[in-house]
Amino acid sequence: MRIVFCGTGWLSIVDRIRARLPEGVTIHLRDHDRPVADAVRDAHVIIPSNAHVGGAEMDAARDLRLIQQPAAGYDVVDIAAAKARGIPVCNAPGKNAQAVAEAALLLMLALARRLPGALRSFEARRIGDPVGFELAGRTLGVVGMGRSGSRLAAVAEGLGMHVLSVRSESGSAALGALLERADVVSLHLPLTDATRGLIGREALRRMKPGAFLVNCARGPIVDRQALIEALDGGRLGGVGLDVHWEEPPDPSDPLYGRPDVVALPHIAGSTEEAFEGLVGVIVENVERLARGEDLIHRVA
Repeated sequence: MRIVFCGTGWLSIVDRIRARLPEGVTIHLRDHDRPVADAVRDAHVIIPSNAHVGGAEMDAARDLRLIQQPAAGYDVVDIAAAKARGIPVCNAPGKNAQAVAEAALLLMLALARRLPGALRSFEARRIGDPVGFELAGRTLGVVGMGRSGSRLAAVAEGLGMHVLSVRSESGSAALGALLERADVVSLHLPLTDATRGLIGREALRRMKPGAFLVNCARGPIVDRQALIEALDGGRLGGVGLDVHWEEPPDPSDPLYGRPDVVALPHIAGSTEEAFEGLVGVIVENVERLARGEDLIHRVA
């Protein structure tokens, strides 16, 4: 059985998978100069990571038996195309929830303590500039109460924050009420047709003046131009980003050089513990596939 890992991120996970695969199963990295469709022609299992897998890629893989996403989110896979072709799609929900929650907290703390400005002060040998504030006593709004959102809520309460939350299926009235009251809004939603652009001009106008926005979910949930306008107009106090509109992001993008922006290279879910959990799901499904057993965490 041949597995092809297609993404540009999480490359260190490949060696972990390879070390635990049963005899006769191999895993290969896609040469990123090659289109996905070319790389997967002999694949029995595709691990997309952040690479798009649509109908053309599925048809190119002539003996494709499984698409296994090494994360909870599977928006890079055309689910309708997979269902039409009878190709199972599985994910790995919850394995990096704690890691994502901690990364969201990291971004919140970095914004509250004005980290970009503090680093500039360090370079200029200035002491005590700028002045930040404490998160304790502030209000956190968690949008999306799945595994990572729920973990962040618990951690934030332990820090002394007041927590408001809405689930992904909550209506606009509930979301609007949260936006109006929260000092920090953290996004933990899957990218769907309903959530794409969810945080646009209207949502940003409803946020408290000076509030922070943190996104460890998917970049396109936030309208990029509306975000820039909210920062330029002073509506937002700052934004923390682990996910981006194009991945990998362009570090020369002026957005990332702003003193009110803290950006990470999509590493929220990348911890030793999270990787062990993800590898366990992938290897178990490969073994189940080889034995002809039902797959776990099947989404299509």
